[in-house]
Order: sequence, then C-alpha cells, then structure tokens
Amino acid sequence: MTQESVKATFGSVVESVPKGLFIGGSWRDSSSGATIAVEDPATGEVIAHVADATVEDGRAALDAAVAAQAEWARTAPRDRGEILRDAYERIVARTDEFATLMTLEMGKTLAESRGEVAYGAEFFRWFSEEAVRVSGRWSTAPNGATRLMTMKQPVGPTLMITPWNFPLAMGTRKIGPAIAAGCTMVVKPASQTPLTMLALADLLKECGVPDGVLNVVTTSHTGDVMEPLIRDPRLRKLTFTGSTPVGRKLIEQAAEGILRVSMELGGNAPFLVFPDADLDKAVEGAMLAKMRNIGEACTAANRFYVHESLAAEFSSRLAERMGALTLGHGTEDGVDVGPLVDENARTKVGALVQDAVDKGARVLTGGKAREGAGWFYEPTVLADVPTSADLAREEIFGPVAPVTSFSDDDEAVRLANDTEFGLVAYLFTRDLSRAIRVSEELEYGMVGVNQGIVSNPAAPFGGVKQSGVGREGGFEGIEEYLETKYVGIAL
Repeated sequence: MTQESVKATFGSVVESVPKGLFIGGSWRDSSSGATIAVEDPATGEVIAHVADATVEDGRAALDAAVAAQAEWARTAPRDRGEILRDAYERIVARTDEFATLMTLEMGKTLAESRGEVAYGAEFFRWFSEEAVRVSGRWSTAPNGATRLMTMKQPVGPTLMITPWNFPLAMGTRKIGPAIAAGCTMVVKPASQTPLTMLALADLLKECGVPDGVLNVVTTSHTGDVMEPLIRDPRLRKLTFTGSTPVGRKLIEQAAEGILRVSMELGGNAPFLVFPDADLDKAVEGAMLAKMRNIGEACTAANRFYVHESLAAEFSSRLAERMGALTLGHGTEDGVDVGPLVDENARTKVGALVQDAVDKGARVLTGGKAREGAGWFYEPTVLADVPTSADLAREEIFGPVAPVTSFSDDDEAVRLANDTEFGLVAYLFTRDLSRAIRVSEELEYGMVGVNQGIVSNPAAPFGGVKQSGVGREGGFEGIEEYLETKYVGIAL
C-alpha cells in the first residue's frame, strides 16, 4: 500500500485526533512550538505531527493534576465508575477508529489492533466495577479498649509512562484503576505512538472526566521533561511500562521522594514443551505466544525449550506455520505480519539472529530483513540454538523463534529460570502433576499452562526479579493506587 492510498483511505481518522498537549482539560501547543513527527513504520512516511512538550509544559500538567486531586478524591465511587463504563462503551463503538490509529502508528495488522481495542477497553469495564468495591475494615482491639478502623484512600497525583507496543491497552491498564481509585494523572505516551493516547484523552473528556484529572504530555525529551516531575514532592506515584534499564533509572529517581512505584519491565519468556505435550496445541500456542503483536511484546515467547524427543518435529511444524505468514501493510487484507516499529528495532533483531547463526543455530525459515520500504523482518525459526546465543539472554522483540532441546524436567526448569527476568513462562504438558510442579518451580510472575496468551484484565499482570514490581489488572490492580490508613478510636 502506497502512502498516497493510506492517506486517501485513513487520513480522516488521523486528522480527527487532537495533536496538542492535554493539560487541565484543554488542548494546547507546546510552549516552544516544537512538534514530533509520527511515522508509519510500514512506509517510513510521516502521518502526523504532535506537540513536543517542554519542561515547563510538564510542570503545568502536574500543576493541573495537583489542583484537581482533592475534589476528584471526594467524587463518589459510583460516579467514577460510571465514567469508566461510559468510556468502555464508547471505545468499543469506535473500535475501527482506534484500530486504524494503532495500525498506522505502530504497524500491527488491523485484526490485531481490533483485538487490542477489545482487550484495552475491558480494563475500563473491569475497573468501573472495582471503583465501588474499595473497602476497609472495622475491628475491636485485642484488649477491648479501642476500635480499629482501616480505610483506603487514593495515593494521589500519578505519573504514567506508557510504551509504544500496545498504545491503547497499556494506557487503559493504568488509567482505569487510577480513575476508579480517585487519583489524578499525568500520562506520557511513547513518542512513536502518541495518536492513540491523544484520541483516548479526547474520548475521556467526552465522558466527563473533570479538568485536570487526566493530563497527556507528548515529548521527545522524555528524561528532561519527566525527571523534574518525578522529583517534585507533590507527585505521589510513578508507574512505567518499558525496558528494565530505564525502569532502574526511574526507580532511582523515585527514591528521592519515596514514591509508590509500579514497574512492568522486560521479559525473557521461556516456552516449555514436555514429551507428553499435545504437539498440535503446542504449535498453536507457540504461534500465539510468539507472533502476537509481531513478537513486540514483553510477554512474547523468547526461548523455546522442547524435549529432545519432539524438538525436530516441533521446529519443523513451527517453521511451516511461520513461513506461511504474509508480510505487508497492516491495513491490507490478507496480511498476517506488519513491520517492526522502527529501524533500530529491526537492526537489533537482525543482529540477534546473526549472532545465533554464527554460534551454530540453523535457519529453518526467514532469517533476514525484507528489502524495500518499511521495517519488515521475516518470521524466523531457528533450530539447535545454543544457550550461549545472545537471544537466550536478551529480549528479541521481533518475529523470531529460537528452539533449544532439553533432556529432562530439571534441565527444562533450570534453563527457563536462567535469566534475570521473571515476567511470564509457558508450558505444555498433559500431566497435571507436572504442570503444577513446574509452575511452582518457575521463577515468574505469570505462567500459562497449555495456552499461549495469559494477559487478562481480570488477572494480576506483573513479574518478579528484574521484570518489575507491582501488579496491573485483577483485584490487585486498584490496590496500586490506594493507601491504607488506620484510625484508632478510644471508647
């Protein structure tokens, strides 16, 4: 699809999105007048320009959040919940609009983008119901002399830094519980994919979110603009989804103000196939775990450990499925795989594949970038991948499936746990006892048993070790935005 045809077909959707900063309930230009170019990764062409915020703009956004906090915290839980429910219904009604924006600025196919709209909207529906279920407790002190009252209150102004790979869902997963709990926000979306968040802010304004409760700041100078906010004593919480190195730096900055932090960081997900596994289900699960979002997901299967009795057949079947996928612009019919987000992402994937091949891995399908416009990389399956390969340690974030064999359960668990990360693991087996035992032994915050997708708004999402702290979604998600206060009452 040419840039001209993209503009002709989808230009009106992009044009309808506000391009400014959303501060205190109003849209405004950057104080410097600067803008950020937003590119279509399938063509490399610019599709829009959005405001590029300065340090002063960031401070204005926090000012607005702080000014709105007290009144917002007093708002009835039912009213906050109704805003989220309304937003859920409006997002679903505008599925095609949001899907188109995500496809154009991030690259995934429209089918996948529609799936993200459904997933992302569900966080608003879930937390609309949780808003009215925040509760404390009442008890009598052991000596009977006093009464103990425990209450939950909003943490306060929150800074949210969201990634480019799920432009809608990573926002709703943070905004939903914050609104439900009564926290105001400053949101900084990724500079590669700001349009979806700007459209979401406009929708939430339509739903009646009061001025200053939600503020959106787009900037290409993330560190310069965000650090003063993190160090501002008025900020009470920081939540970030992104790489572990950046997360470490943000935690260091947050330590100065003893901020509450939620960090959803890097992953290195193992995918274990045991000798008794249903191979058809394992291959199907592998396709989901690897190719969701073009492999650009922290939950993407990064290392495939397959029992030596099945490794050859599993690799062959997976290569056949991966090799049959069609690359192209995500808006086109019949396309299965879109481009990676930018040139740096594709270069990294290529370097990881080459390193594995240099160390003895065999390419069963793919293994190279596609020539021409856009940042496309062929779906790739590597067999006989040595554990010394760089991709055994680093997130691939692309459509590459490296397969390594193991001989027994202990070796499989040892290989799976041999990483600093601990976000999600997958395992396939027909043996219930093995499934439970291995799930307990895996050092991960989430485990998928005989399934290739674990993400669910009703479940707690998060990892251990270097994959972060805190949980998003589920009953646990709203707790990240609440403080516990104890009141002792003498009789």
